[in-house]
Amino acid sequence: MWIAENWKDYEVLDCSEGEKLERWGQYILLRPDPQVIWKTSKKAPEWKKLNGHYHRSSKGGGEWEMFDLPEKWTIGYKELKFNLQPFAFKHTGLFPEQAANWDWFSDLIAKKKAADPHGEVKVLNLFAYTGGATLAAAKAGAAVTHVDASKGMVGWAKENAVASGLENAPIRYIVDDCNKFVEREIRRGNLYDAVIMDPPSYGRGPKGEIWKIEESIYDFVKLCAGVLKPEPLFFLINSYTTGLQPAVLSYLIGSEICPKFGGKVTADEIGLPVKSSNLVLPCGASGRWQA
Repeated sequence: MWIAENWKDYEVLDCSEGEKLERWGQYILLRPDPQVIWKTSKKAPEWKKLNGHYHRSSKGGGEWEMFDLPEKWTIGYKELKFNLQPFAFKHTGLFPEQAANWDWFSDLIAKKKAADPHGEVKVLNLFAYTGGATLAAAKAGAAVTHVDASKGMVGWAKENAVASGLENAPIRYIVDDCNKFVEREIRRGNLYDAVIMDPPSYGRGPKGEIWKIEESIYDFVKLCAGVLKPEPLFFLINSYTTGLQPAVLSYLIGSEICPKFGGKVTADEIGLPVKSSNLVLPCGASGRWQA
């Protein structure tokens, strides 16, 4: 498992009975997590010191219960800063486990830049959300194209860039359906050294386009192989969908990227360490290809 273990401003304090107890900076949140099927004793004192609790409804969805939690606050990861706020369906605007991937591809980008300081490393970040991967890639020296169908999420990503001192970094922000954007980039001959994608299980594009990951992901990976340069650097898929296990991601990449570019594929779960137990909470899966 790839573990995001370098956080200072975030940690999973404990988890039990379908919920995880987290510290986001100075604030303690309690949120549902379907992976937490155990019923261990809740010894951490923070269980009784909550700033926010997301209650899931039996009818679907849910709502936040707030206890002295600001509308917005900021946490950092290394030199990056992220603006957080509790919003729909338990989210805060950041997936901390992705730091395991940020560290991996940041190292690849930095090494390529060191070998060729005047060369450009072009990264395409699809379903880019609030820009965690975008900022990590830009900080490492890449020129990033950030694509998401939500105008609000793209605006949030821009705010995170400003907070991180990357407002002048070579980041191109695009509000668009990812599939249609990639098709246009291929027609224009605009190719990239790397692709990052974090597709949702289900979503809609800005014009109502429907995305179902099980039905769409293979064709999309195949399409994205066509937007890579002849000697690409890396390719990354993240998934929170239960059915897409690491081996499935490995097969997807291995069948479409390796035949064209060689290289190697690795895939594994990603996770977060749990302070109270010294165990690791699984948080989805990632498939990585590198030259």
